Parts: sequence; C-alpha cells; structure tokens
Amino acid sequence: MLKIDILDLTRRLIACPSVTPVDAGAMAVIAEALEAIGFAVHRFAAGEEPDGPVENLFAIRGEGGPHFAFAGHSDVVPAGEGWRTDPFAPTICGELLHGRGAVDMKGAIAAFIAAAERITDQQGTLSLIITGDEEGAATFGTVKLIEWMNARDIRPDLCLVGEPTSANRLGDMVKIGRRGSVNLWIENAGAQGHVAYPHLADNPIPPLIKALDALAALHLDEGNRWFQPSNLEITTVDVGNVATNVIPAVARARINIRFNDEHKGAELVDMVRTTVAAHAPNATIHSVVSGESFITPPGDFSTLVSEAITAVTGLTPELSTTGGTSDARFLSRICPVVEFGLCNATMHKLDEAVAIPDLHALSDIYERIARVALSR
Repeated sequence: MLKIDILDLTRRLIACPSVTPVDAGAMAVIAEALEAIGFAVHRFAAGEEPDGPVENLFAIRGEGGPHFAFAGHSDVVPAGEGWRTDPFAPTICGELLHGRGAVDMKGAIAAFIAAAERITDQQGTLSLIITGDEEGAATFGTVKLIEWMNARDIRPDLCLVGEPTSANRLGDMVKIGRRGSVNLWIENAGAQGHVAYPHLADNPIPPLIKALDALAALHLDEGNRWFQPSNLEITTVDVGNVATNVIPAVARARINIRFNDEHKGAELVDMVRTTVAAHAPNATIHSVVSGESFITPPGDFSTLVSEAITAVTGLTPELSTTGGTSDARFLSRICPVVEFGLCNATMHKLDEAVAIPDLHALSDIYERIARVALSR
C-alpha cells in the first residue's frame, strides 16, 4: 500500500511558512516522507543571520551507478498582501490547490517523492538535493550541499531540477540552461555645497548620469542559437537629497546584467568599470556575480525528459534558456542538469495555485524520467 498521498504531502508543505531562510518545519515533513520509503536522510544547517541559518537536506537510496538526482527548494518568497485565502493554509477550489509554494516548488517536491515511492525495483542510486535558500541569497544552500557531497565523494550522473518551467500547459517547456546574472553598485562622490555657489561644490550627479548613459548604450551581443541577447538594466538611481538648495555629496546607482554564454561575469564587471571610469573617474563599484550562464546541450538527457513528457501529456516540449536564475547554475558544475516542473503562471504572485491533475501528471513524468535514467 502506498504511503505517500501527493496532495496531502503538498498541502503539508504549503502549511509550513518557510519564507527564506526560515524553515518552519518544511524539511521535517520532507524527511519523514523520504524515510518512510527507504531513503537515508542527512540534514544540516549552514550560515548565520541575516541570510541564515539555512536548513539543507540530502537524501539517498540505493548504491552504485547510475546515480540520478532530483534537486529543489523548500523555501518560498513572502506571500504579500491581498490573498483571497490564507497563503499558508492550503485551500482547494475546484481543481486548484492554492497556497504559497504550490508551484514554486513544494508541489514538485511532493511529486518526485511520490514518484520515488513507486520505483520499487530501483537500480543504482536515487537522491534528492533540497535547500531552503533558493529564493534568497543562495549563499548557504545548494552551494553548501555541493560542498557536503564533494567531501563524501558523492556525484550524480544526471540531475533534474523541479523548477516550474512550464508556461501555458504542463510539459510545454523544459529549461536546458540559464543566463548568468551580475549586480553592480556604483557610487560617485562629490562635494556638498549650496546651489548658488556651485564653484564651491562638486556635483556628483552629472558624471554619474553620463556614465549610466554610456552603459545603457552598450551593445553586448546579438544572442545565439540557445540564448536571447544579453541585457544591461539600470535598476535604481539614488541621491536622497531632500533639500532644494543643496548640491548632494554622493550619487548612487545599481545595474543588473543578465548575460548569455558569450560572456563571463568578471569580464562584464571589467567592462562596466572601464565605461564608468571614462565619465566618473572618482566612482567606486561593488559587484556580485550571482551565477554564470550555463547550458546542457540537447542530447540524451533532454531527449529522455522530453520523451517522458510526451508519453504523459502528448506534448513535445520546447527546449529553452529563458527566465531568471535557479540553483541549476550551481549544480551544472558537477553534472548535466535539466529543469522541468509545473506551470509558472502564478509563481511569486498572489493566490499562487497548482492544478491538482498536474501534480499527478508531473509525478508520472518524474517516475518515467527516473526509471529510464536509473536503467542506463
């Protein structure tokens, strides 16, 4: 008799208000379900405030090769105001299950656990890599899990990340790569003074504006077969001057660059530094590359995933690299990675919801993928 009720497990996970980096009991729910179906579960916390501590979980069943891993996250973004129901009190309305994390991505975790239970004739090794830090700084989550795995010489052959990749219907899109992301903070210092005596001050705003204009005019690339063009966006310009008759002492701006595999993060940082220096030589720049771009070239793994999707849904998925970043950017360093999960139309939105039939269909797809991956 099956121990895992996929709908019940999803509801129990949604009921944990695990807003990054708070766990709120989500990992305990996952661990209990996995231990009941024969997994050895390892849990540890990493990091300190404000980005931690973060709860992480690695579960494993079987031994030897091949080794197939599923990766995901139990944390969610803040619910926000204006929900029609309590975001952490899972509510069924018709065929929809509402609650924060329903699609991103507690439903996918439940679907994979339910799929794993049905694989009773398992060959090789099956594992789950689950973090509570995907929606936040991503400093103490999957990165630390990979370090933990490396220290124990654990390396999957393939990894499926359960992010909500489907656009309009379950199975219409699979992610085989992601663009990289770099944030840069620019601060240009001047000298404060009275607007009537500009010769006694140094206004930091005009040089910063010229630098931002030059950055906005940069042409990074045309894109390529698998990636859309890289884009640089100015996300904020701040002075904080409340007076009408004062030249401010400092002006600040922030930019984000989403880049394809024609660039490396460090190279883009150097490009920004050079461009800014030409117009605002006194400016200082702080940068954080949150992830490099990556791609798993179409091949056996993406075909395996696509065939499983077609068998269950009848759809042939589009192979895509669109969207934001995910923890696949870290996992791609240790093995080939493909992302596939539920419809993403309501992720991060008010009244997030998953179609209950999609939960069952996703579990069937995951089971097919795992069975084939473990038989090779």
